[in-house]
Parts: sequence; C-alpha cells; structure tokens
Amino acid sequence: MKRWYVIQVQVGGEAVVKADLTKRIEENDLSDVFGQILIPSAKVRQFFGEDDSQEDQQLFPGYMLLEMDAQPEAVRAVLVTPRVVRFLGGANPVALSQGEVDRILSQMRGEVVFSVDKDQFEIGREVEIGDGAFSGFVGLIDSVDEENERLIVMVSIFGRMTPVELRFDQVKR
Repeated sequence: MKRWYVIQVQVGGEAVVKADLTKRIEENDLSDVFGQILIPSAKVRQFFGEDDSQEDQQLFPGYMLLEMDAQPEAVRAVLVTPRVVRFLGGANPVALSQGEVDRILSQMRGEVVFSVDKDQFEIGREVEIGDGAFSGFVGLIDSVDEENERLIVMVSIFGRMTPVELRFDQVKR
C-alpha cells in the first residue's frame, strides 16, 4: 500500500532530486511502487508599490514528500539518489498520517491561512516593527484592536513618542 513519506534533501536541490528520482524510478521499473513526488510549495503574493506578483515559495525547504510502498528496493532507490540525506524516521522510514498529508496539501492549495496569535500582544509590551515605513524601529504597544487585528505602537521619532498604527503581522515580539 502506498503511503506518504518525507525525505530530507540538500536545500536548494529539491528540483534536481525530483528529476533524478523520477529517472531512477523509470530506469529500475519501479513505477508501480511509487506515486507522486512533491516539493511542498505555495503561492505567496508579494506587493511592490503598485505592482503585485505571486511567487512560488517552498513550505519546507530541504524536504520533499514521496508517495510510495516502502519496499526495501524502493527505499534503497531513494537513498542512493544524489543529494538525498535521509528519510524522516531514519533507517525505518515513518509514514505521515492522513491528517498531516491533508494539512500539507491544503497549504499547497492555499486553503490554510496562517494567523498571528492574538494573545501575544499586551499593552506596554515592547515590540520590533518588522514591516513598513518604520521597519527596524522598536516601540511600546499602546492599544490593541483584536477585531481588526491592529495595534497602536508608540515609537520614538526624533526624541518624541509618536503613535503608529500597524497590522499584527507587521510586528515581531
């Protein structure tokens, strides 16, 4: 029975490993043992001024998903592929649960949205601004609007405390 496994590969070599592994599967006539080979990635929207573009970004750099029947010759074929480091689980590959696979596949389709933990923001807590015009500044949280996911952060600009309104995702703890 085919199950999903995770293999660790050299970071940046995922596409080469996928091509090499596909070729190895064909050469060794193992296509009935293997299913899909995935490099988990998702479309990320990037905003640059008035131009916005979408870019594919890997969800787990250095890792790939592999659907296969974990027969000894299949495991060996994967491990001898250049740039493959190991299976998750070591010598005895551990299959992912169906829930884990469904979650990863839904992330790849863009169905899962990551949100910032709202409880991390307390009035008076110091935060670093990580995005926007005030990126790199450190300030104190003055107020929290959880409904709209907004903060008012007091930032010292030219020695004077100035309120700056930010989204939750624009600050770092």
